Amino acid sequence: MPDTPVLDSTVHHTETGTGRPVVFLHGNPASSRMWREVMPRVDSGRLLAPDLIGMGRSAKPDIPYLFADHARYLDAWFDALGLDDVVLVGHDWGGALACDWAARHPERVRGIALFEAIITPIDSATLTPPARARADLVRTRGEELLQSDQLIRMAYTGGVRTPVHEDVLAEYLAPFPDPRSRRPVLAWAQQIPIDGEPAGLVTRIEAYDAWLAKSADVPKLLLTFEGSPTLMIDPERAEWCAENIAALDVVPCGEAGHHAAEDRPVEIGDAIAAWVRAIL
Repeated sequence: MPDTPVLDSTVHHTETGTGRPVVFLHGNPASSRMWREVMPRVDSGRLLAPDLIGMGRSAKPDIPYLFADHARYLDAWFDALGLDDVVLVGHDWGGALACDWAARHPERVRGIALFEAIITPIDSATLTPPARARADLVRTRGEELLQSDQLIRMAYTGGVRTPVHEDVLAEYLAPFPDPRSRRPVLAWAQQIPIDGEPAGLVTRIEAYDAWLAKSADVPKLLLTFEGSPTLMIDPERAEWCAENIAALDVVPCGEAGHHAAEDRPVEIGDAIAAWVRAIL
């Protein structure tokens, strides 16, 4: 699979198919491996799934791994591959990056599909006590968390309805064998936009929310789930999306945790496949 020179580093991606590009963007602490059972169900287009910089099999340059850093490397990757008229599919931070890229490159976007994505800033008053405790933990005890693989393990034992098999967990753990390699994971966790911070990121989210609201010419898809306290897109946030995102289709996909591609790959893949066929 290709490793593309990007700025001062390299970005790895998987690729199948031909035609209009459909780009799958993962979140934290995942990699392109999260799409392993989703992409084969999508039968239209040139399907590409990059590992975000510092994650998966992409290189780990010495950068802070802020949202702006990820966006900069992702911009360069899109340009290096000459991708235009793109359908974007994003989960978690990958959904935020997809929205951000689309808002800044509206002439290059064909459609955008999202699930369990960071679509709006978060008010801490709306968080469950466990979610608030997790947010406080990563912001106050980050260096301590780097000493173990706890952040990755928690995602695939607690952020799913059914803990993943040990061989799958091993694949997710492999890119992060030591404290230095885990810094991108911690940086993402510390940037969850709560109560107006980080301010620069909140400004970017507000900018892409404005684009989502006005871009009626760009089809959008939101996949929703139920049955887990770890879900980011709960019924209230899904209702907000329906009221504030133009040209949006909403498709329920059953019970899942936040890392829904591990719980519902068939439903996710089939819903994306049907939507992509309709808009291409």
